[in-house]
Amino acid sequence: MTDVWSDRAELYRTSEAHREGPDLDLLVDWAAGARTALDVATGGGHVANRLREAGLEVVTCDPAPGMKPDVVCFAEDLPFADGSFDIVVTRVAAHHYEDVAKAVSEMARVASGAVLIVDNSFMGDDVEAAEKLRDPSHVRNYSEAEWRSFAENVGLAVEVVQFFEKPIEFQPWLDRCGCTGDDAVRVRELLGDRIVGGEVVLDRIALRAVPA
Repeated sequence: MTDVWSDRAELYRTSEAHREGPDLDLLVDWAAGARTALDVATGGGHVANRLREAGLEVVTCDPAPGMKPDVVCFAEDLPFADGSFDIVVTRVAAHHYEDVAKAVSEMARVASGAVLIVDNSFMGDDVEAAEKLRDPSHVRNYSEAEWRSFAENVGLAVEVVQFFEKPIEFQPWLDRCGCTGDDAVRVRELLGDRIVGGEVVLDRIALRAVPA
């Protein structure tokens, strides 16, 4: 996966779909009062950029060297001491984690305060099939109940949950993962009425969890 994501790095750094959005604005609001942050699976670095603009000291990590993180590592194995950061954030990455429960455990371990999570939420089996066909590195999207369970199992209490609709330009969404031909046709079929005009509308979930 790492080499694949390094190859995609520039596409994600320049992606309008990742550079902005109400979920990103919400993360900045939720980070208010924190001094230090860890951005897990930083990707194009958009969360880190916004948090730094807000005055936080941010460390980035990602398994793909091409994403140019401060630390190369997987979310399931964070090389930081317990309570190293005021907040830990991950945005639109957890659906790629091989062991999301372990990743949440690690994020909770290195956070002295809040763990902030944004990702696409579970939208049904057809969407899961479309996501996997578009991008084989996709593992799974999760429901609110599943996210609450991941958090509670590692001693976190979910303070607030918000949902967003995220329209994304469909063709660039395919292009970022090199999805073409019959696969692209099948992705369109599976997504059905989630494609409106030239956009695919995805459901996104944001959670703020703190030590219980």
